[in-house]
Amino acid sequence: MKKNTKIEREFGVPIPGEILEPARWARTALKKLPADGPLDVVALFGRHAPLVVDLGCGNGRFLIGSALQRPEFDHIGNDILPMVLRYATRRGNQRGLGNLRFAAIDAQRFVSTYLPTAGVREVHCYHPQPHHDPHDAHKRLLTPLFLAQVQRVLEPGGRLFLQTDNAPYWKYLQGVVPTFFDFHEQPGPWPDTPRGRTRREILALRRGYPIYRGWGVAKKELSSDEAAALAKNLPAPTFNAGPRCQDLDRLESES
Repeated sequence: MKKNTKIEREFGVPIPGEILEPARWARTALKKLPADGPLDVVALFGRHAPLVVDLGCGNGRFLIGSALQRPEFDHIGNDILPMVLRYATRRGNQRGLGNLRFAAIDAQRFVSTYLPTAGVREVHCYHPQPHHDPHDAHKRLLTPLFLAQVQRVLEPGGRLFLQTDNAPYWKYLQGVVPTFFDFHEQPGPWPDTPRGRTRREILALRRGYPIYRGWGVAKKELSSDEAAALAKNLPAPTFNAGPRCQDLDRLESES
C-alpha cells in the first residue's frame, strides 16, 4: 500500500519532514517561562542532551530540519512575532518533534535571563533585523555586550552560527565577533541546506542577493567578566544599513 505523505513547500523548497497523523503530534509551544530563570532544560525535555538555540527563529524552518536530522539534540527557538511562531509550533507539532520547543520572547532577554551558563552547544542567529532607520540602530541585536552573553552561555567548544544578507551588518560583525569567538567565514551555502536554511535566505536567494555566512567557536579562555569588559570597549552597531533588502526587511517584520 502506498504511503500517504504530506509534505509542505515554501517558495518551492520543501519544509523539512512530513505531517504525521494527529495521534503522533507533539506539543512544541513553550507557553510559560520561569519568573526569574534560568530554564531547567533537563526538566523541560526530560533528558540530558546537547542544546541548540535559534535566536529569532521565524517560522522554524531551520530548527525543524535540525530536530529531525539530530534527534539526539534538543532545540529551542525564540521569536517576538506571534504569527511566525504559530507557523513554527504548528509545523513542529505536526512532525511529532518532542526535542523541539518555541518561546515567544525577545532574544536579548532570552539569552541573558533564561539560558544557563555553559549550557548550550550551538547558538544560531540568521538574518537579524538591520533596522535601516538610523533612529532604530539601538534596536540591533548583535551588539558586543550581547555577543559576550552568547559566549557565556556556550559550553566549551560551543559554536555560534551567523548569517545575513546585509553587507554593512556583516562588515560590522567581522570586526567584533572575533573578540569572543575563533571565527570562520562560510564561503557558500551550508552543506545540509543548499537551497536555504531559512525563509529569509530563500527569499534573498530568489532575488539574487548575496548571503554572508560564518561560524565561530567560543573563546572559553575568556571569563564572563573579561568578555563583558572587552565588550565595553568595542564599537556599537551604528553602521548605515544601506538601501538594499529593505523590501525583505519589511516583509519579515509584517509576517
